Amino acid sequence: MMARRMMEPCDVFLNHRSPDTKRTVATLLYDNLKRHGFNPFLDEKNMKPGDKLFEKINGGVMESKIGVAVFSPRYCESYFCLHELALLTALKKKVIPIFCDVKPSQLRVVKNAKWSEEELRRFRWALDEAKNTVGLTFNSSKGNFSKFVTNASNIIIESMTELQNEEKMKCLPSTKLQNEEKMKYLPSRV
Repeated sequence: MMARRMMEPCDVFLNHRSPDTKRTVATLLYDNLKRHGFNPFLDEKNMKPGDKLFEKINGGVMESKIGVAVFSPRYCESYFCLHELALLTALKKKVIPIFCDVKPSQLRVVKNAKWSEEELRRFRWALDEAKNTVGLTFNSSKGNFSKFVTNASNIIIESMTELQNEEKMKCLPSTKLQNEEKMKYLPSRV
């Protein structure tokens, strides 16, 4: 059963900076989503010794339906965080931002000698997209982790349900004749 579980595609990719949020928001979200029957991707839970970092991370991003970006004060210092966010954005995945102890206006990609100009451009673009998306905010010094994670999980689950319903609708044939047939069952206007 364990081998089967590991091979299931992930539903939700949890993008976060480990030292900032792994022991709090990220792991609590992971556990809560698991309890609700989802298969989230969290690096420390889904990766094992010997896994190729980019191969496993990129696979998790590609399989996922939704990304949750947990932004923290030092998020933008991490190449992996920015790479994951850029990949989620490039693949047009729905990204739900969580601003944990940081305001969107405080997030900036700073020039790093190790990163190419193309990478910087991709990272800035993805970060701007996320900053301009309605998200959740959490102040860990004042907030209640349990209530926040429950609320965030409910929003993620609602988004997953909406995506699943959209996918089902795409699978339904919609010819003119079938649409006319469906119209028979709608109440007529008086």
